[in-house]
Amino acid sequence: MSEEVKPDSVLLCSVNTATVPRHELLCIFGTGDLGRSLGQRLLQCGYKVVYGSRRPGGCGPLPQGTQAMNHEAAAQHAHLIFICVHREHYDFLEPLAPQLKGKVLVDVSNNLKKNMYTDSNAEYLQRLIPGAHVVKAFNTLSAWALQNGPADANRQVYLCGNNAEAKQAVTETATKLGFSILDRGSLSAARELEDFPLQLFPGWRLPIRLTIGLTASFFFYLLLREVIYSYIVQQKDMSFRIMVSLANKVFPIVSLILLSLCYLPGIIAAFLQLYRGTKYKRFPDWLDRWMLCRKQLGLLALAFASLHVLYTLILSFRYYVRYRLAAHTISQIRENKTSPFDTTIAWRTDTYYSMGILGFGFYLLLGISSLPSVSNALSWREFSFIQSKLGYITLFFCTFHTYLYGWDRFLYPSTYKWFSPPGYMLSLVVPTVVLVLKLLLLLPCVDRSLTRIRQGWERTDPEEESTKSLLR
Repeated sequence: MSEEVKPDSVLLCSVNTATVPRHELLCIFGTGDLGRSLGQRLLQCGYKVVYGSRRPGGCGPLPQGTQAMNHEAAAQHAHLIFICVHREHYDFLEPLAPQLKGKVLVDVSNNLKKNMYTDSNAEYLQRLIPGAHVVKAFNTLSAWALQNGPADANRQVYLCGNNAEAKQAVTETATKLGFSILDRGSLSAARELEDFPLQLFPGWRLPIRLTIGLTASFFFYLLLREVIYSYIVQQKDMSFRIMVSLANKVFPIVSLILLSLCYLPGIIAAFLQLYRGTKYKRFPDWLDRWMLCRKQLGLLALAFASLHVLYTLILSFRYYVRYRLAAHTISQIRENKTSPFDTTIAWRTDTYYSMGILGFGFYLLLGISSLPSVSNALSWREFSFIQSKLGYITLFFCTFHTYLYGWDRFLYPSTYKWFSPPGYMLSLVVPTVVLVLKLLLLLPCVDRSLTRIRQGWERTDPEEESTKSLLR
């Protein structure tokens, strides 16, 4: 055993620290899940690891090849120390200030909620140990992510600190672990980094609220038309249709509208650039936020389209459908009637199903291409082609599918129960507007002007041009 190992330490495996370079021997304060996962990952990447613990002999199972000792002894063995303990337990570090002077302390802690303290954990640690160099890093990674490596988790590690050399040491360690580094500047950015793990779908709030609003609105609208109207006017109890029939009308309606809302902001932005004659003016804040959440809107639209497909597949197994089919067949037999084959209806239904299948197939392609692992493997032109060109084709197929569903129903007065249009007609408003506006943008004269503007050309105001001429 090396002479450097203290008598109050526990040796889990022979570690000759005298022969290990300082930068390859790392220390971890804390033997919890995160500390053990981090130590295991460091061992796999060729580092030697020592643990600092309050109870070196009773800290539980640690990765094979590591050494556990008290905090004071562990701090003397490494220049870079990971602080894997919660803020409320930082008090034990203050007596260790002489041993920690000049060392790099990597704070990986997080809080249970935002604004628990007036300052960040890393800034508090820096005040507690002023002679050390505190770097905030690795706090956005879970124990699972560290244990399984960057192949199954986010490859990005955020860090911040006041000392450039300390940040460089942490950067080299993170890079060797297989992660990429994003430097957020000085230690004052630590509060922002500590808030990252506490965020709950920040980019999904607006899309989810919009989806819930649309779903609830169309559900109650169709409930009024399909169930309440039948009960009051026709004296029929159609409440059983709520679970499947009503849901299978709400899902495609919401899905089509959400898909349209993915492409409507891009069209508005294009007309805004044409109106302004330049691309260098900022879009309004509401349009900017709308464009930033298009991916989330598309994924929610895909989820509702998938539910529509699943609900459609079970229609033939429903008791109500089988009962109506059997009653219709028996009625024809009793009356000795035969329904003639209608080629028009056959073409309509086959085209209706084909458009639905093609639309959902392209839907899936759009969803798959939005995955980070797939989009990172695509060039910008490939990604743009799938999301833009194929996206509009998807919208066209789904819109045409809905038009074929309605067919000529809009001509019959019985369709407008309580003078209200059916749900499918309302769902066609936004996608039809989007497709018509897109066709206008594809006109050669319009497309040519828009392309020039997006390449940097600016339309000059006549008054401004005359002023420039006079100044010359």
